[in-house]
This record gives sequence, C-alpha cells and structure tokens, in this order.
Amino acid sequence: MVSKSLRPALLAGLGLAALLLSGCQAKVSRPPCPAGEVCLAYGSSGEAGSLDPQTSNLVDEFTIIADLIFGLTTDSPEGEPIPAMATSWETSADGLTWTFHLREAKWSDGAPVTADDFVFAYRRILDPKTASIYSYLIYLLKNGQAVNEGKAPLTAVGARAIDARTLELTLEHPAPYLPELLKHQSFFPVPKHAVEKWGDAWVKPGRYVSNGPYKLMSWKLGDHIEVVKNSNFYDAANVCVDRIDYFPTPDSVMAERRVARGELDVNTSFQSNRFIRLKERMPDVVRAKNSLATAYLSFNTHEIAAFRDIRVRRALSESIDREFITGKLLRAGQIPAYAFVPPGTANYAQGARTVWADKPLAERQAEARRLLAAAGYGPDRKLSFELKIVNSPDTILLASAVQADWAAIGVDAKIVQNESQVAFAAYRNRDFGVGAMSWFADFNDPVTFLSLMKSDTGGQNYGDYKNPAYDALLNAADREPDAAKRAEILKQAEQMMLTDEAFAPIYYVVNRNLVSPKVTGWVDNVSNFHRARWLCVKK
Repeated sequence: MVSKSLRPALLAGLGLAALLLSGCQAKVSRPPCPAGEVCLAYGSSGEAGSLDPQTSNLVDEFTIIADLIFGLTTDSPEGEPIPAMATSWETSADGLTWTFHLREAKWSDGAPVTADDFVFAYRRILDPKTASIYSYLIYLLKNGQAVNEGKAPLTAVGARAIDARTLELTLEHPAPYLPELLKHQSFFPVPKHAVEKWGDAWVKPGRYVSNGPYKLMSWKLGDHIEVVKNSNFYDAANVCVDRIDYFPTPDSVMAERRVARGELDVNTSFQSNRFIRLKERMPDVVRAKNSLATAYLSFNTHEIAAFRDIRVRRALSESIDREFITGKLLRAGQIPAYAFVPPGTANYAQGARTVWADKPLAERQAEARRLLAAAGYGPDRKLSFELKIVNSPDTILLASAVQADWAAIGVDAKIVQNESQVAFAAYRNRDFGVGAMSWFADFNDPVTFLSLMKSDTGGQNYGDYKNPAYDALLNAADREPDAAKRAEILKQAEQMMLTDEAFAPIYYVVNRNLVSPKVTGWVDNVSNFHRARWLCVKK
C-alpha cells in the first residue's frame, strides 16, 4: 500500500515523469514527401535493435519487421490471421501434419520465395548458434526442442519442402491456434540466398531482402528507419503508402507535440496519466483500447537468494496497491491484475487469481510484514535490492508507487532506469533484482502467457520460475484435443503458478496510440497490430 504520507507526492509528480525524458531526444524533422507519393511518419517508443525476425524481441522491432517480411499468415486490419505466403492449407486427422500451399511470390531482389526459405528459417532459429530468445516457440515443430538443445541435427526439425511451393510442417502436438501463431516473426521465412551470402549482416541496408509490402532503404541509428514500397510484393497494387519513416520517440510528450504539428502521423504510445487531457485536446487523435497484455514484476531467483523464498515473493506482491496505480496514477483504463492471462484471451476459462486477491489491502500489508519477519527480514536485517526498469513515463510512475509500497513494509528498493534495449539485455543476463516489464500476446491464446514460465522457455522466463508440476500441466494441455478440457487444464496451471508467487502481476495494459485523422485504414484491436499495407494518408 502506498502510505498516505507518500501519496500526495506521487500524485503531484504525475507530470514529472513526462519531464524526466524531456530533452533526451534529438529534434528530427520529417523528410519531405516526393510529389505524387503517399508518405507515413510513424513514431514508436524505442529504438530498434534488430530487424532480423529470428533475433529480434521487442514490439517496436516487430512492428517494422512485419511490414517488411510476411510469413505463412498475416494480420487483417482487425488483427485476425489471414493467408499471406500460404494461400491455403490442410491438416491431418490427428492435427499433427499441416500442408501449406504457397503463392507465387518474389523477394524484393526478384528471387522466388520458396518452401526452402521457410525450412531454412526454422532450422536457423533453432540452431543453438543463433541464440534466439524466441526459439522456444518453434518447439511446436517436431524435434524442435531437441534441435535447439543440440540433441538432434538441424535436419530433424519437422519442416519439409515437398516442392518449391508446398511446405509440410509436422508438430509435436495438435495446435489448432497455429494460423494465429504463424503471424509471429519467429515463424517468418528468411531469404536463404541472402543469409548464406552475408551471414548475420544480411539485415543491413543494401543487403536486406524482404517479401512483404516494403523494403528497407536506410537505417540511421538515433534518427529513423526508412522503408519504401516493394514492387515485387504480390499485392503491391493495393498498397497505398509509398514510404514509411519510423522514428524512435521515447519522449512521449514531445511525440504528442510532433503529432499535433503534423510531424508524425502515428505514435504508438502516450503517457497514461495524460489520457484525459489528450482526449479533451485531441479527441480525434487519441486511441485507447484494452489489450492482450499484462504488466508485471519479475523476481530474479537465479541470482538473489531472498527471492527463492516464497514468503518474500508473496510479501512483495501482495503489498502493492494496484488500485492506486491504475486509478490514481495511470488513469487510462488499466485494470488491476491478480492473474497473468488477460481478460478476453481466446480459448480460456478465466478464474485463476492470487490466493490473497480478495483480502483488504491493510490486511495484506500486515501479512506481508509477518511473512518478511518469518523469512528473517526486519529493521535489523533489511531486505534491499535494485528495481530495474525501462525509463518510460508509465514505468517510472509504476516503480515509484511500488517503491513506496515496499518502503511501507520495511523493504528498500533502489530504482535503476535504463533505455529499453539496455534494460531488457540486463533482464536476459539476469543482471537485476526485480524487473518491471509487460508481456504482449504473441498470438491470441493463453499459451502465449503461460508458456513464458515453463522451465525450458529460457531467456524470457526472467525470474527463472521452475516447477515440474506446472510444466506437466502445460504439456497435458498441449495433448488435450477437447477445447474445454484444455482450457480448464491451462487454468489449473495458471493457478499453480500464481499460488507459487512466480511473479507479481500489476495491471492489464491498455493500448495507447495517437493517430492523425488523415490516416485511414487504422482499426483498433486487442492485439494492437496495425500493418501498414492497410493504411493510407489523406492529402
């Protein structure tokens, strides 16, 4: 609970977070648009670190990659899976073999897109040398995990090119959600001929080969990424925007001004506590919609012995005043979270909750003190650690509130801020005490959340939660053909994880976009996927 003495200071600091980043972003002017062309200026909250679909891991990177490369399926304007490189597919009676029929398509350099490009991509992402953080998603393919762990050759992966335009995927277990999953960049093809020629450097401008609506023209670090329409894209005639400039805009208040001045057509974030003000000033620009995403805290059990004690994890989680954070600090419609899987997720039976969720906050705070004392912490032995966060305004507000809640139960948390690439590298390297992050659904199924905490997930299981019984439930769900029974098994798994206090869920995220009324084709959706091929800009 945020102590009453600290709440006024936090509330008074609502505008301060917006200023913390002010001046950090160099002024970047919008490039002129050639006569007769349609150009889109697109702002995002962070700098892209990679445009390789198999080594990228941030949402801002995926936004750009999904405009460059198409997988077997892609997103409709509503964020639903539709055919992309695959025009049709069939599934075997047991659900284990999927046969995809590929359209006649070309890479941006004119080379044909073939089934071999997909097979090559899946072997590459599973190759231990690639060290892809998303390799665990490809464990769905037969022998995928064994290949990734070096226990089987790359050729053992359940992906086969029957001919140039027929791809066969063999799965470890039935996955009716596969068309949804195939939209994810980890299942994208890569141009075999370019990767074999350039190695990992194939992603540089002048070497990047794409099969989607756009191709990479330039990438100026700290400035912007420019892509232009790919004339070899199979549906190029129906793509309106000729050029997109993607600008990293970590200063959310500056981004608001740039949208208002027409320097940006879209920005994929705004500071939550400015929602009401923005809605009054820019009602036709502000877009907010509940998302399939959860903000949470990870406890580094790998490096910090205190966090291996469930009493400590529970004390830290149950003492957080989620209602204050969402209702008084953020104020953009976020919902307090006492579970991981967000409301509205498909194929799920909601109902799992932390065991203390229904207790009054004062009772939880008192219990947290007792748990810490039982674990050996108190005035004479204070629990201290770093709370490492991304330096975005919303996360700064969240961290300040959590820090105050923990101070109220005698815990000292030092906030350490970093740019997103640095922070997430620290999380992957387990160089943190507690980390603040959000998980956005890679596909609309509870597995995208629950598999994050499996023992074999790897780098993105930041807290290194491990429970063989939890893993067994997820494996059982994978093999359960009945949808209702599968949903119930997954609910049991989530309840087990929550009872174990594997992490601290904080709130369900709201997608927050600023979209100029000149932009057409933008459809708000829970996945927050807005592919540029559907957009246009009115003159």
